[in-house]
Amino acid sequence: MADGFLMEVCVDSVESAVSISCPGAGRIELCAGLLEGGTTPSIGLLQVVKQCVQIPVFVMIRPRGGDFLYTDRELDVMKADIRLAKLHGADGLVFGALTEDGRIDTELCTALLAVCRPLPVTFHRAFDMVHDPLVALETLVSLGFERVLTSGNSSALEGLPLIKRLTEQAKGRIVVVPGGGITERNLQRILEGSGAPEFHCSARSARDSGMKFRNSSVAMGASLSTSEYAVKVADVATVRTLNAIAKNIL
Repeated sequence: MADGFLMEVCVDSVESAVSISCPGAGRIELCAGLLEGGTTPSIGLLQVVKQCVQIPVFVMIRPRGGDFLYTDRELDVMKADIRLAKLHGADGLVFGALTEDGRIDTELCTALLAVCRPLPVTFHRAFDMVHDPLVALETLVSLGFERVLTSGNSSALEGLPLIKRLTEQAKGRIVVVPGGGITERNLQRILEGSGAPEFHCSARSARDSGMKFRNSSVAMGASLSTSEYAVKVADVATVRTLNAIAKNIL
């Protein structure tokens, strides 16, 4: 906690979780597949992260990338992942689900919330895809979500007017957490302009691979690249800077 502002950092590796747990992060959102916006992490990752950090770890429950319209079988997968995450030490859960017409899927969310309890739950940035965010916020309040993560637009800075409006509408009934494109250059403006008590960031940078042999003729992806030889991890210096900015806002 940074004088009233809590920083949540999304991570997809033990290295990132350990590196951000001391400089000031108040909570971890643990994911896999950050290039897809985050998917459910492995239980092995959750177990080792919980052994290595003391701050709360909220686990992403998202069975695949793409949209947030889920089938009955995907719902079964999400329920199973929630039960396993709880069993292995999750401090909270993160998920989101929509109907085909862009509303909160109240039936699916109710079913998942029942499995999550008594842990706190965040509705993730599926919220950014809803038809009417003001109506959707009231739906999340009525369902009992503790938090909602939103950029308000494509980024938290661009969506600042909506984030502010949502925070005012929430009136403490649910925590509106700005996230999306938050950096050292815009954090103060976002926190001061939104009135939000928490914020969400990734604070990632690329670290060069330790591989000495590099096969330049083969790529793991669909096209030839050198991305296999760069590892994205949470940057300690960036986390420290964001924490310092949050502490100095009156």
